[in-house]
Amino acid sequence: MTTTTHAIAAPSPGAALSPTTIERRDLRSDDVLIDIAFAGICHSDIHQVKEDWGGAIFPMVPGHEIAGVVAAVGSGVTKYQVGDRVGVGCMVDSCGECEYCLAGTEQFCVKGNVQTYNGVGFDGENTYGGYSRQVVVKDAFVCRIPEGIGLDVAAPLLCAGITTYSPLNRWGAGPGKKVAVVGLGGLGHMAVKIAAAMGAEVTVLSQSLKKQEDGLKLGAKDYYATGDASTFQTLRGRFDLILNTVSATLPVDSYLGMLRVGGAMVNVGAPGEPLSYNAFSLLGGNKVLAGSMIGGIAETQEMLDFCAEHGIGAEIETISADQVNVAYDRVENSDVRYRFVIDAATIGA
Repeated sequence: MTTTTHAIAAPSPGAALSPTTIERRDLRSDDVLIDIAFAGICHSDIHQVKEDWGGAIFPMVPGHEIAGVVAAVGSGVTKYQVGDRVGVGCMVDSCGECEYCLAGTEQFCVKGNVQTYNGVGFDGENTYGGYSRQVVVKDAFVCRIPEGIGLDVAAPLLCAGITTYSPLNRWGAGPGKKVAVVGLGGLGHMAVKIAAAMGAEVTVLSQSLKKQEDGLKLGAKDYYATGDASTFQTLRGRFDLILNTVSATLPVDSYLGMLRVGGAMVNVGAPGEPLSYNAFSLLGGNKVLAGSMIGGIAETQEMLDFCAEHGIGAEIETISADQVNVAYDRVENSDVRYRFVIDAATIGA
């Protein structure tokens, strides 16, 4: 028997989100039913609702930053039990058989990972996300949220946290390394916290100095305005790693100039226009221009454990279900510090 649950959905591209009910599948042997406590609002939710990234599935229930408590488990589930604190991120299934799934990088599944929302499962059913009261997820795609992190501040870690942790981890952020974070938004503020906790010396690069006080409180040692052209000369050859979290077109060559020999600039933001660069900006210093896409399930659990150990959660503003459309407008106007989180108890209330 399927479960009917309250949700918030966009009925058509660009339409305002409104209350609805959806059906969650009956528990399979390897499924977990989660009572959602909080769901973060990611900027990608807005892009998907507006169909900015191509054809989408409507009605759409967004949300891939999910934190809650296990309400029931399938007959074959041994890892979780009722009452466990858990989270779900950007994907809810993959083939489990290809080289990337076997390597723990399910996000690169050859058959295509199943997205938490705006996706189609291997059973042919559309997926609906975390702007709802309950969700059913295959146990292999559920992560444990350790004690010591509030479920509200943990929810954004399931996207913003892993999106920044993974490249920082891969490219060796740590003691003795100088890391620059481009942008201090939903992704950037997590990058600063995580990189500082890893032991790196962190600098924020932002258009202006209006968030300088925040950046320093979050763990940055320095903060520079990229709107000041002299910044690029002052910081030339300074950084081992630059993590670009913004979805804007940047003067890539200027940023590459701030890297040390052998340094890397890694993009996690997704601008609508192509980025361009001069090949000599890379060749002249054995530099790397790279990208990174979330992380696998094992690394996501590693990130949650790391954040619990270091007392890291997102900086949030909690809202009720009837404030979601206003929150979307505010996100687009960069009017949030630094992540909106929906109190799921208000959905359908």
